[in-house]
Amino acid sequence: KLPAFYANTVFLNVSNLSFRLQKLKEMFISKFGSAPKFYVRAPGRVNLIGEHIDYCGYAVLPMAIEQDILIAVEPVKTQVVQLANTSSSYLDFSTNVNNIQIDKTKPQWHNYFLCGLKGIQEHFGLNNPTGMNCLLDGTIPPSSGLSSSSALVCCAGLVTLRANGKTLSKVELAEICTKSERYIGTEGGGMDQSISFLAEEGTAKLIEFSPLRATDVRLPSGAVFVIANSCVEMNKAATSHFNIRVMECRLATKLLSKSKNLDWKNMLRLHDVQTKLGVSLEEMLTIVEEVLHPEPYSTEEICKCLGISLEELHSQILSQNMRDVSSFKLYQRAKHVYGEAARVLEFQKICSEAPANAVQLLGELMNQSYISCREMYECSCPELDRLVDICLQFGAIGSRLTGAGWGGCTVSMVPTDKLNTFLKNVKKAYYQTSVQRLALENTLFASKPGRGALVFVEA
Repeated sequence: KLPAFYANTVFLNVSNLSFRLQKLKEMFISKFGSAPKFYVRAPGRVNLIGEHIDYCGYAVLPMAIEQDILIAVEPVKTQVVQLANTSSSYLDFSTNVNNIQIDKTKPQWHNYFLCGLKGIQEHFGLNNPTGMNCLLDGTIPPSSGLSSSSALVCCAGLVTLRANGKTLSKVELAEICTKSERYIGTEGGGMDQSISFLAEEGTAKLIEFSPLRATDVRLPSGAVFVIANSCVEMNKAATSHFNIRVMECRLATKLLSKSKNLDWKNMLRLHDVQTKLGVSLEEMLTIVEEVLHPEPYSTEEICKCLGISLEELHSQILSQNMRDVSSFKLYQRAKHVYGEAARVLEFQKICSEAPANAVQLLGELMNQSYISCREMYECSCPELDRLVDICLQFGAIGSRLTGAGWGGCTVSMVPTDKLNTFLKNVKKAYYQTSVQRLALENTLFASKPGRGALVFVEA
């Protein structure tokens, strides 16, 4: 029997969820000697288009997926948080709730929980937050670009909120969890947390920032989105690739702003430049061509362009972990961001107007996005390149990497009548050629837009 939900959950695979909840409850009782009082669920997501532009201030277009993080919770009178995982791959962890320490050098699973916990604590200024016993179960493949880490942060934030008897809007929760995930060292932009809270069944979302808002995007009939895992793991917090791109975009913002006599010291995002200049995305692409050169910029050249010292560059603009980086590609990153931002808006427009060839047009945008990610943002990898080629070869109209890149998943738009053949052929061409890939679960699946995070209690 399913618990009584705060919201309708028919979008989920009910039989599977019921089984998971029962197993989770049994394991919880075995682990902690008592039953959980409530459960929290936060979904992963797939980004259909709009890669690496949320932290630049631009809208993105994701949808929630069925795979999720599920946590069973029992508030306790001690001020200790005990964390356990249904997977033996993740070690137990416990800490005093008044002494939260997040180790950026070790992005272990419990640190993501602590991010969400700390974010809620600090927002409300909780001096004596309640302790908790928590048991986590996850079905999002780790380090796959489907936002398992952000879903955990969101789940932990909602767990802490509920356990301490506090309330917030979904938008407030998304904004708090976006900021708190940065405790782990990832300079993300907010897409993952926003869709995890704001997603609704049956629709993708255009997520816009400053202020945060979500608009329904009805996807065309006649096609489905298929997620395929390259089986190359990528952890944003464990590598520098992601944060270097964030800094390159910030530096491009500074140089573009200074060239146009704007207050460049207070400009942080490429979107800010466009807003201040009051020009179109197409005009911004022209400005990038005029101002920035394709060759990498050295730190010395950047300092000369901005009229600052190397020490000022490191102390005022670059993050601490960028001190060993000596060159930055600004032209390529800015070109990708402005071009990708335009593709997102065009994708939404096509979905809204629903022309007869909508599926074909959307597929072309996805393909353009992938080429830009691969060539201008350089966030692909050989396995992703091969997987995209295979997906296009066997019937996908559009295919691209999704998530941070450098591993993780692709998302492909496939005509409904070709789905079964597509799945069979991709599995044979990519997964059955590797014993390691074939052994992994959740490597290839079709997905529909799912619901956002929620709390539910025992009936």
